[in-house]
Amino acid sequence: MSIYLLVTLDTKGPEAAFVRDRLKELGLEVTVVDTGCLGTPAFSGDVTREAVFAAAGSSLAGLVSKNDRGAAVTMAANGAAKIVREAFAAGKVSGVLALGGSAGTAIGTAAMRELPIGVPKLMVSTLASGQVRQYVGDKDILMLNSVVDIAGINRISRKILGEAAAAMAGMVKFESRETASGRKDDKSLIAATMFGVTTPCVQRSRQVLEEAGYEVLVFHATGNGGQAMESLIRDGLIAGVLDITTTELADELVGGVLSAGPDRLTAAGKRGVPQVVSVGALDMVNFGPVPTVPEKFKSRKFHVHNPSVTLMRTTPEENARLGEEVGRKVAASTGPACILLPLQGVSAIDRAGQSFDDPVARAALFDGIRRTHGSVELIELDNHINDEAFAVACAGKLLELIR
Repeated sequence: MSIYLLVTLDTKGPEAAFVRDRLKELGLEVTVVDTGCLGTPAFSGDVTREAVFAAAGSSLAGLVSKNDRGAAVTMAANGAAKIVREAFAAGKVSGVLALGGSAGTAIGTAAMRELPIGVPKLMVSTLASGQVRQYVGDKDILMLNSVVDIAGINRISRKILGEAAAAMAGMVKFESRETASGRKDDKSLIAATMFGVTTPCVQRSRQVLEEAGYEVLVFHATGNGGQAMESLIRDGLIAGVLDITTTELADELVGGVLSAGPDRLTAAGKRGVPQVVSVGALDMVNFGPVPTVPEKFKSRKFHVHNPSVTLMRTTPEENARLGEEVGRKVAASTGPACILLPLQGVSAIDRAGQSFDDPVARAALFDGIRRTHGSVELIELDNHINDEAFAVACAGKLLELIR
């Protein structure tokens, strides 16, 4: 097995050679993948750029003639992802390391996201100190800030690139015995979604499920959390889903900052994994500090959760659409599914006397689900979402569906 080192050899040749040689000094096999295009490579990669672009269904000559750097980066990312995916399936990849600026980061992390959790992934990037969600996605990618540009070997870059090689060697040589697929004595996994405003419900449900012999993975419904859960479900690692907190759907619909994308609430249904779904925190859309809220929303109802988080109440019209979406997506399930509604409120601040209490909006949400849930069982309880009775009912129903 080998470390796949992804670098644009026309712009990062000396740096690639430095890391390659350091990895070999540390006793690792290295496969250099040339993801460059427009310039002349400093040396020939073990996987050539021609092979990378061919894997993407394109040709190097065609891209060179167009002199379109954006198109070249896109094709290189697609080709590198396919090459790494197929090499891993063939048992050839022990880890992936990449170097780059914006282009190299896009290419390298595209390949890394093709690999399952637990395979070492290290991106040395000039962008690592900023917002990296678009690169990391829902995978365990280690981002290392290059501090200086990856442009030559100097006393700073030499230290950083040496650290990268040593880190990769450590991850490979001292690989944890734990893997995402687990050990023979591991308990079956249940995935649950939680927000601060649904914490009491999920904590009590988790207790019931753990007492029944399951291991519960709780995902913070902040966009990335929902994406990570959906990914693990698609990978076949999850035995049941307790999707109490579907708030990410509201951010996707309205334009908040914590969307998990349009495919949220689909993986369990497609794989036939038993799921219990509720409407936790669908009363809110998330933004950053108050000054960051888009001007078009200034007349809306807000709750300042903390100096960094501003919550906006969803309207009856938005709730109707969200309810229809929840019902429609769960109705498409190929496995056991149930929707539970807490008629007295869907979050800690959506109840009598709290800032987001809105019976009309709640009714619109519930009516939307009633219109679209199809043959999926719908249970309506005269509880608040954080009442113990509701939490126990959700957990009990999931246990019933799994059995």
